[in-house]
Amino acid sequence: MPFLPDRGGPASRRPVAALRSGLSTRTAASRHGNCNKTVTFRSTERFETVDRLLPRLQRVATTEFEAVPAVAGDATARAGTIVMKFGGTSVGDPEKLKDVAARIVAAHAEGTRVVAVLSAMGDTTDELVRLAYEISPRPEPRELDMLISVGERISCALAAMAIHDLGDEAISLTGSQAGIVTDTVHGKAKIVDVRARRIHEALDQDKVVLVAGFQGVSTSLDITTLGRGGSDTTAVALAAALAASHCEIYTDVAGVFSADPRIVPNARKLHAVSYDEMLELSASGAKVLQLRSVEVARNYGVKLHVRSTFSDDDGTWVTEEDERMLEKAIISGVAHTFDEAVYRVQSVDRADLFAALAEAGVNVDTIIQTGDEIVFSAPLGDRDDAQAALERASANCDYIEGLAKVSLIGAGMKSHPGIAARTFATLREIGVDARFIVTSPIKISFFVERGDAERTVLALHEAFELASTASEREHV
Repeated sequence: MPFLPDRGGPASRRPVAALRSGLSTRTAASRHGNCNKTVTFRSTERFETVDRLLPRLQRVATTEFEAVPAVAGDATARAGTIVMKFGGTSVGDPEKLKDVAARIVAAHAEGTRVVAVLSAMGDTTDELVRLAYEISPRPEPRELDMLISVGERISCALAAMAIHDLGDEAISLTGSQAGIVTDTVHGKAKIVDVRARRIHEALDQDKVVLVAGFQGVSTSLDITTLGRGGSDTTAVALAAALAASHCEIYTDVAGVFSADPRIVPNARKLHAVSYDEMLELSASGAKVLQLRSVEVARNYGVKLHVRSTFSDDDGTWVTEEDERMLEKAIISGVAHTFDEAVYRVQSVDRADLFAALAEAGVNVDTIIQTGDEIVFSAPLGDRDDAQAALERASANCDYIEGLAKVSLIGAGMKSHPGIAARTFATLREIGVDARFIVTSPIKISFFVERGDAERTVLALHEAFELASTASEREHV
């Protein structure tokens, strides 16, 4: 998985909220997640009372599919605004939190308007989830969100204290206080609106704004969480709503790599990848960015800079595709994941099958049909929901165990023939059998036996010379 050592065409409808307020909006449908829900961000509208907002929020056009939030046309750039996001390892203990505070203060001292999004400290969220399951074998989703949302609030409050001690002014905000409005799905909520009035007020007072990531408030006034890696999406959504110059994603490694350095020691840090490449990498196992955050970045042109919290070195830029990405480096990286379950289904209508899975909130990835047999994959975390959905659809299903997915990704595939030939010749040389092969213009994915995954990644990385400096891309 590259690679950390551990936008869709426009839609035609405008949201009811935008029509009522006269705002110009842009909508997007993403190829990842079948996104076609229309929502809007606002950066300058006056904050009304929540009660007065509710009827409008509830009438935002929705579907059962995942949405890419649409930035309102009145989002205007504020000179020097930057959004900085710090992950759990970056704020893992009090000393690290103080270091993060110092980095934020340094950025603010350069005249930059700073909004920082913080994750929970270290393993706080995991510990809270464990605590919930010690109390109940099936925690109520609403109450679970109430519980696990507190970690990010702790981080923000402590960071604000540290910033004050460094002589700067800061204010910590929960997701709801920051104006992040979501749908009503607990555990996997989607942002449907960002009302940044309070953030702008604090920035205009020359304060650093600290926003709790991973969370928001639903249209029914409940606390919601955005799923694993949701702080990435919080940060990118705020960067889009605030028209920030770019969004910096700080983590515990140097950037995005050509493969997982724990498996490929000579994996190379990538200077730049396109939005589409990063989407495929994230969808194929790379843990560096939450998939949805990249969707939002691509749709609204938010440049991302993935870099280390513990170094001042340049990291990896995620940006628009350019000619160098097509010619300089044909392949960007090799990704792998052990976190997908594979199902073989028979005796069920396709429409009924995938309607049941969608209703259960299961994110389906690979889909292959041969005759009456359908093979699909979905995240392991969705396994219980998937099995329940299959039972409701009366599907005859087998669960295929012991597989891992390996993906070869690169924008240059579109203009260079022979990639598939070299890929499968390499697999033949090492005696690995590829199953359930799927392709896109910039990706070849397949499943292998779990025990063959690491040597497959190593062999492909070597076959395409991904460690060579000749394939490096510089960022402009």
